[in-house]
Amino acid sequence: MKTIILKSTAALFILMFATHSLHAQFQLDAEIRPQYEFRNGYKTLFPDQTDYASFVSQRTRLISSYSTNKMKVFVSIQNIRVWGNVPHLNVNDKNGFVLHEGYGEIKFKPNLLLRLGRQELVYDDQRFLGNVDWAVQGRSHELALLKFSKGDFKLDFGAAMNQDADSLTGRTYIQQGNYKNMQLLWMNKTWKNISASLLFLNNGLQHIDHVDFSKNEVRYSQTAGSHIKYKKNKFKLNSNIYYQFGNDLNKNQISAYLLGLEGVYSKTGKLEFTLGGELQSGNDEGGVKNKKNTAFSPLYGTNHKFNGYMDYFYVGNHMNSVGLLDLYFKTKTKINDKSIVSFDLHQFNAPAELKGNDFEALGTEIDILYSYEFDKDLNIKIGYSHLFAQEGMEWIKNSKNNQLNHFAYLIVAFKPNLFISEKK
Repeated sequence: MKTIILKSTAALFILMFATHSLHAQFQLDAEIRPQYEFRNGYKTLFPDQTDYASFVSQRTRLISSYSTNKMKVFVSIQNIRVWGNVPHLNVNDKNGFVLHEGYGEIKFKPNLLLRLGRQELVYDDQRFLGNVDWAVQGRSHELALLKFSKGDFKLDFGAAMNQDADSLTGRTYIQQGNYKNMQLLWMNKTWKNISASLLFLNNGLQHIDHVDFSKNEVRYSQTAGSHIKYKKNKFKLNSNIYYQFGNDLNKNQISAYLLGLEGVYSKTGKLEFTLGGELQSGNDEGGVKNKKNTAFSPLYGTNHKFNGYMDYFYVGNHMNSVGLLDLYFKTKTKINDKSIVSFDLHQFNAPAELKGNDFEALGTEIDILYSYEFDKDLNIKIGYSHLFAQEGMEWIKNSKNNQLNHFAYLIVAFKPNLFISEKK
């Protein structure tokens, strides 16, 4: 261990010296984020004769970047654990450090670069592509990403090709939850009061036929959409429009959509009100019929951010179901320079037919969040959420609502900059 530390320290000093001599820049940051959660009806209705969940998870990241005028290297390694899941006298830590991000950039011109490697994809409001920062592990992708910008115009084109391992034969991909192939195109243009983005994503999932190997194939779905923001004085308007088509993994024909619109009014920079709604199409009775899938899937978005913090929808659940109509009202109050309190109210309905009815009520959720900036490198968040479930929720979750459904959490996030060299 002592040898490893000495070698690491020596490597750091060599890199710092190289940074100085090459007129480049080196930066080292860290993140330590313990996250306590009390779960009593989180993601689904709390079952009878079941004990609540209570635990602390922790993210530990070490983030480094090295850049010159011609290139950049970025590495973010992380350790994810639950407090107590290894012995105190630990010999072999099963929660080893893994690579969250690791990419290199080739800077062809000041406004044109190619990024290669594992990286986060964060676009617009993260409705369809986001880093899922709420989850301690986060989300990142491995791809080639070409980035171009000119004035108020930006264009990104990315392509990914996944495989389980290097091999001499075969291309069948067995990793669950990942795409086999993916291509994306994103464009953004900003004017005086308006910013508009267009996104197209081609998502290829590996189908595996366990009887006839020759029938293994990649099945593609496509998503096209737009995110538009309008801002003037104290008023903002945000909208999302997405349409999904192609085929799902079971070769059902997809025809689905997402529509979202919200208005935001800010008063004196201390009080903010948001009124909005989001509609995601779904399948009648929560099932695909006649080989037609009309349920929208937000795929790789930061879904925790949108439809209530209790994650009843689209956070590893509710796929190919009855869709969702989410009507919401939010307030955010800046108490002082360090403290912010937010209050969100959601009314959930099923837009597809459920038990013979359209727009069946699912429930109401209240989310309360207090955020305190203890220091520029230290933020504390305390949250509480409560779900008032209705009969429709019992149907889609296949569970009776005889218990209290609520959720609480505490997040302490340390994010210090450890070192940054002078850029010359």
